[in-house]
Amino acid sequence: MTLPVDVVDAAMDRALALAAAAAEWGDAPIGAVVLGPDGAVLAEAANEREKRGDPTAHAEVLALRAAARTHGDGWRLTGTTLVVTLEPCTMCAGASVLARVDRVVYGADDPKAGAVGSLWDVVRDRRLNHRPQVTAGMRAEESAALLRAFFRRKRAL
Repeated sequence: MTLPVDVVDAAMDRALALAAAAAEWGDAPIGAVVLGPDGAVLAEAANEREKRGDPTAHAEVLALRAAARTHGDGWRLTGTTLVVTLEPCTMCAGASVLARVDRVVYGADDPKAGAVGSLWDVVRDRRLNHRPQVTAGMRAEESAALLRAFFRRKRAL
């Protein structure tokens, strides 16, 4: 079942706020929220690669890990929706598939590393046993603006 647009939009609001917080502590501004089948927030996270010194500490992976602890079906996140500000990379797209996420909703496209249609299309690869539904471009300009501002500041340093 697809969640109502206003529920997903509220999750994107939260993901954008998390992304802005990540930028403040020096991480790329990416936020992610995992919604349960009923639209309740199961988990949320922002990028923490710099904060943790961990190359796998992407917002999506952190949120999926936390959701798996609360979802009640172990690592299987059946019925969930992952809402993220930037198109997931190959690692995060793969994690979404392996976690059995039903739907991936993202903001800005990532033409350099996106794996949900831009550069690769991991989530719709017919060779895999699970293929989440994808909704691209939700509040894309807001997501992209956070990224542009962050990298503009980084280049100015």
